[in-house]
Amino acid sequence: MTPATAHSTDYSLGFSSLGDERALEELPLTGAIPDWLSGSMLRTGPARFEVGEQRMRHWFDGQAMLHRFGVAGGRVSYANRFLEGRAYRAAEAKGEIAYGEFATDPCRSLFKRAQVLFAPGSAFTDNANVNVTRLGERFIAMTETPMPVQFDAETLAAAGVRPHEVPGQLTTAHPHADRNSGGLLNYAAKLGRRSSYRFFEVPRDGREATVVGSAPVREPAYMHSFGLSERWFVLAEFPFVVDPLQLALQRRPYIENYRWKPERGTRFTLVDRRSGETVGGFEGEACFGFHHVNAYDGDGEVVVDICVFPDAGVVEDLYLDRLRVGKPVGSAELVRFRLDLERRTVERRPLSEQGVELPRIAYGRCNERPHRYVWGVDQGESGWIEKIVKVDIDDGSARAWQRPGCSPSEPVFVARPGAEAEDDGVLLSVVLDAERETSSLLVLDAATLEELASAEAPHHIPFGFHGQFFRD
Repeated sequence: MTPATAHSTDYSLGFSSLGDERALEELPLTGAIPDWLSGSMLRTGPARFEVGEQRMRHWFDGQAMLHRFGVAGGRVSYANRFLEGRAYRAAEAKGEIAYGEFATDPCRSLFKRAQVLFAPGSAFTDNANVNVTRLGERFIAMTETPMPVQFDAETLAAAGVRPHEVPGQLTTAHPHADRNSGGLLNYAAKLGRRSSYRFFEVPRDGREATVVGSAPVREPAYMHSFGLSERWFVLAEFPFVVDPLQLALQRRPYIENYRWKPERGTRFTLVDRRSGETVGGFEGEACFGFHHVNAYDGDGEVVVDICVFPDAGVVEDLYLDRLRVGKPVGSAELVRFRLDLERRTVERRPLSEQGVELPRIAYGRCNERPHRYVWGVDQGESGWIEKIVKVDIDDGSARAWQRPGCSPSEPVFVARPGAEAEDDGVLLSVVLDAERETSSLLVLDAATLEELASAEAPHHIPFGFHGQFFRD
């Protein structure tokens, strides 16, 4: 964990609500955008942290807002809109929090809590503030409940239909795309007397999910993402686990039912993407992680890169009362795990001294395959995110972009058409300028991290999580 340091900037603005909804044809631009870059940068993230007299408790709880930066002809447009799912609509109508969130839960009876977890079609939140993706022609916002929200990429209006079913009560907002079919691959936890992990596929033109493989589990681990190689789904079970019965019966918010059990270590399970066969027995030292970077098949092994923390204390670090007073947040380490298929052993090796979170790679080129570069963010002296970083995992070297008083979001890599080099393209990041109290779309050269352009929005954009660039 990064030690506390003197604060250089107050970033509490990034955890304050944004109520304005705008649609602007053009933003003020500094610098020049490459003429080949054309499309939309779509992001979701928390934007309102209170409903009536009630307050959200955790960064992951805020009501979702969609943001679209349109890039065409060297110009940038902007629009933002609350994601009008049923959780948002209910809060607007009642003036109070209506659905349980990650660490904020309205007072509900034990019957209602049990119904939410175990009854089909029960009232999960659809506050999809984590990630966006595209499935066929449909755009989808996602969170960790089985309630994705379809929306219009131009108007940002919610479509009011369920885009697809999820075979479980818990899932991830980090699906993978099947290279061959274009379908969506994801993981879900099915909770009950006999719980199980399930991997499933949703076809690009359908709504029915097909379970590809599953594995039984007594105490499911918290999993924010998973790995995918050409042959395997990669399940990393960090020892931050929950008893499904306690999750249903306790009067605590969702995440506060999980317990850190380091004696379990970190367990890896592989599920064959074609046959559904499971291969387990891979056990390593205890750690915790939100984000897988990549996975690929080697000679008699599976290589898995993950951004990991020493323990699950980072979840506690992200409560809003701590973030708003500037308490430092744990820094993630970029780690490679080698899973030996014959000996069922796990070798762990750090890839760089540079801290990395919210990682991105050249997914179209390298997902499921060996890669060299990882982009992400890291902390500055404030103990909060102040840098965009690029790590060369071949030699562990790193470079960084940083601007005083600014906090960047996840850098999204966009490859230049016809690119031959893995890092030939740009990075797009939404950056909060705490002193100017505005946010901008930043465009960097992905190879050098040289600043190419910046388009300023008319207001601050609260700190969010993930986004994608969709070409025209």
